[in-house]
Formats: sequence, structure tokens, C-alpha cells
Amino acid sequence: METMKLAIVGLGLMGGSFALDFRSIYPKSRIYGFDISEENQKRAIELGLIDELIDMEELSIFDIIIVSIPVDKALFVLPKILDSINKDTLVFDVGSTKDPICKLLLDHPKRKNFLATHPMAGTEFSGPDAAKKGLYINKTNIICEIEKTDKKISKKALMMFKLLDMNIIYMDPESHDTHVAYVSHLSHISSFMLGKTVIEKEKNERNIFDLAGSGFESTVRLAKSSPQTWTPIFLQNKKNLVFAIEEYILNLNNLKEIINDNNWSNLYSILDNTNRIKEILKNTEHENKKK
Repeated sequence: METMKLAIVGLGLMGGSFALDFRSIYPKSRIYGFDISEENQKRAIELGLIDELIDMEELSIFDIIIVSIPVDKALFVLPKILDSINKDTLVFDVGSTKDPICKLLLDHPKRKNFLATHPMAGTEFSGPDAAKKGLYINKTNIICEIEKTDKKISKKALMMFKLLDMNIIYMDPESHDTHVAYVSHLSHISSFMLGKTVIEKEKNERNIFDLAGSGFESTVRLAKSSPQTWTPIFLQNKKNLVFAIEEYILNLNNLKEIINDNNWSNLYSILDNTNRIKEILKNTEHENKKK
């Protein structure tokens, strides 16, 4: 079994979970970590997520470096990491926006060492304690501009993703950011705003706890996500996200009028047509498993 030296920059949910899954496919690996929070570094060692801390002046020793930090911070950190690596090091990020980072690194001398990825994985929790074994297993992983990555280095990445049973989708950065605005970012916006609406209406927090059913709990689950993570995502993808929000508002206003008019048939039709999402998601999951 191949021995790897992995560096993880950012020891939260995504970085910590990758440590667990990476060790499962490369059990002889040595895993190093760095986080701006000393508490996160300490906790990551206590949990066994990493073996030791990274000396950020010694990045040339690593085979693979994963950057799992907020997307605004990645714009500053990734160029510096690329400046310090050796010619064979694979560097990839797991950020939820791809166009800004791909444009930033377009002319970097070591652009060929970088692979822009977005694993469609995560939970609403954050920090090293949120790390979850299996988080990356069987998940869809979107890769952008693989042609700009050295073939030998991208082959190393694809082998690693294959061992994790990930379903790979190739997409250009602009298309990626457009699509995730609808299928990911808008979901988080909806959850945050539902939570905000209920909190403001139900001043007695006990009422929320006592009366809220599983439907409410599942819908606001994403509102428990880290603002530190999602604030920069929303702002980096603001052009696409604003369009998505505007379309969402149009649909909500239309639904409001239908309900206000007691229009049973139109209301039923909208709900029935939207119910197709069950089959769409079921078929998509089935296709991914076949791959």
C-alpha cells in the first residue's frame, strides 16, 4: 500500500472528514494539519484526525495538500501554498465556488499543480468534532478545468477519488457556480430565512421547540451551518445567487396569490408537479450508484 504525506489546511468538517476517509484508503499515510484556530489544531490531534501539525514553511515535503477553508480565505492562502510546493505536489480545494479561484490562479506559475474540486458532501455541523468517516464516500465530486492540471498530478487525484468511490462530474467554473446557486446555495438561503422568520414571529422560543414538527426541523437543518463558511460563499456567488433568489421570490409570490384566491386546482397542480422531485432525485441517485 502506497505511503502518502497529506497536508490538510483547515481542520473543520471537510478537512477532518477527509483525513478519516484518506486514512481508510491509504492506511500507511502520514497526515499533517494546520488551522488558524489553535483550539481546532489541538482538538484535531486529540481526535486522531492528524498525526502532527504542518510547518507552513515546509510545504515541499507533501504529496497532497487539501485546502478546506472559507472561500474568501482560500483566495489568499492558495497562491501562497502553490508558491511553496514541489513540482509533483497535488493541491486541491473543496470550496463551494469555483470561478473566482480558477480565475485567480489562471496565470500562477504552478497552476498545473492545482485541481479545482467541489465534493457535494457536508453536514450542518462544523469544527474538528464534526468530522465524519465516510463523508466523501460515494459522493459526487465536481472537477473544473482538469485540462489545466498536469496529467500525472490529475491522475493521482482521480485515483484517490476512485478509491473513495466518488462520482466525478466535469464542469467549467462558470457553469458550476450557476448550478450550485440553485441546488445548494439557494437551499441554505431558504433554510436560514425560514429560521429567521420563525424566530422573529415566535418570540417565545419554547413554542418553537414544542410545536415544531419534523418537517420544520428538516427544513431549517441547514440554518445550523456555519456563518463563517456561508457568508463568503453567498457573496462570492452573488450574481448567480441573486438571480436564483429573484426566481424563488416570484414563485413564492405566485403561490401566495393562489392561496389567497382559494384556487384549489392551481395549488394542487403546483404541488403535484413539484412532487416529481422525488423521482428525479431517486433516478439521479440510482444513476450515480451505477457509475
